[in-house]
Amino acid sequence: MEKLLTIFKVPELRRKILFTAVLLAIYRIGFYVPLPIVNQAQLRNWEEQQSTNTAGKLFGTVAMFGGTSIGMSTIFGLGIMPYISASIIFQLLGSVVPSLEAMMKEGESGRKRINEYTRYATVGLCAVQSAFWVQYMMSPQMNVVLPQYRDFWHGLVCVTIMTAGTIFLMWVGEQIDEFGIGNGISLLIMAGILARVPVAMKGLWENSTSKLTPEPGKYGIITIILLLGLFIAVVVGVIAITESQRRIPTQSAKHVRGRRVFGGTRQYLPLKVNQAGVMPIIFASSLLIFPSFVFNSLSRATAGLRSDTWTLGSAMASFFQELADAFQRQSYIYTVCYIILIYFFCYFWTAITFNPKDMADNLKDYGSFIPGYRPGRRTADYLEKVMLRITYVGAAFLALVAVIPSLVQTSLNVDFTVASFLGGTGLLIVISVCLDLVQKIDSHLVMRNYPGLVNRK
Repeated sequence: MEKLLTIFKVPELRRKILFTAVLLAIYRIGFYVPLPIVNQAQLRNWEEQQSTNTAGKLFGTVAMFGGTSIGMSTIFGLGIMPYISASIIFQLLGSVVPSLEAMMKEGESGRKRINEYTRYATVGLCAVQSAFWVQYMMSPQMNVVLPQYRDFWHGLVCVTIMTAGTIFLMWVGEQIDEFGIGNGISLLIMAGILARVPVAMKGLWENSTSKLTPEPGKYGIITIILLLGLFIAVVVGVIAITESQRRIPTQSAKHVRGRRVFGGTRQYLPLKVNQAGVMPIIFASSLLIFPSFVFNSLSRATAGLRSDTWTLGSAMASFFQELADAFQRQSYIYTVCYIILIYFFCYFWTAITFNPKDMADNLKDYGSFIPGYRPGRRTADYLEKVMLRITYVGAAFLALVAVIPSLVQTSLNVDFTVASFLGGTGLLIVISVCLDLVQKIDSHLVMRNYPGLVNRK
């Protein structure tokens, strides 16, 4: 507590924290300002229906990535996901388009130009996504728009409002980066995830009991203890893997200038075990949404096909429906495909973000080398081999954390809203953002001769 109070003794740090808190509060307030054409009573009924089926849970998981919810019928309904998608697109294009790759190597000027292109792409993505969503709100499947507002002009107003809302959130994130503390976009996502905690805790409290053998639908004292112990174990494991590094020793060459000898020091090149971060889980879970919808659509489309001797349509519809059910959450096939995709995207994202050739060239330019390996190609091959090995461990960790909520929901019969906080993408994002925030606060405290939050006295 004394260390936490030390934060507010530094005027500059206190101003940064309060500025960040105010902007996050504005984000959460705007999140509950609805669009003018939406019938709120019908929207609540629709959300309750979607929260009970698998499709709604999948959409809820994806919506969590952008700090929004499955309803998405507010001025900040799209969240920050369009900006994240545009950033990912340009990061991927930077590895295949020579002009963008050269721009990334230009330093600060190149980064500003890429950020400008990212903002333009965000506007386009917002317009497209909001247009599809407003059209879906006006459709009979959702039916949450008042009848007198189902026309083009009211739809255009809603598209403009949702697009402007996401652009405003992008500006809020940039203001936090410049005048606040922490990564603004990451803090917005974390705020959207943590906003779900009260709902989960309320459901856990209302369904918990002190009995050892509770009635169906209730959580006994043993289940509560297991959930608490599992939560602590997962948090400790996530922090350990997130902070873990493979340190490769490097040696700098000696330089003799006059009577002085410079260099010759032994240092370490840190390689993160979880180099890909949370991106593989986001890609894998987003991609696995489509098979269920595709097979359900094929099942409905083939239900009316018939043959002269047997009901061909019924057989095909049953086959496609079984495939659709197989890709539902908690199924064996879904879990296996989930793990395979996590491994694939771990190696894919690491190959995009980690370039052993550039790292070997940088070591060579600075006069450093890895003992036992020649500078240049031999060093690059060694770094690539090490990264392939530690990425396998990082992918195994991500796969384990990703399937924990499904395993807990199945084995302990816990609601998915509660089980989702025991692992998965949300927990990884929250812990990663918190660690980054603590490190930045520590840097401000140490700079002013105060003990850091994680330093021992």
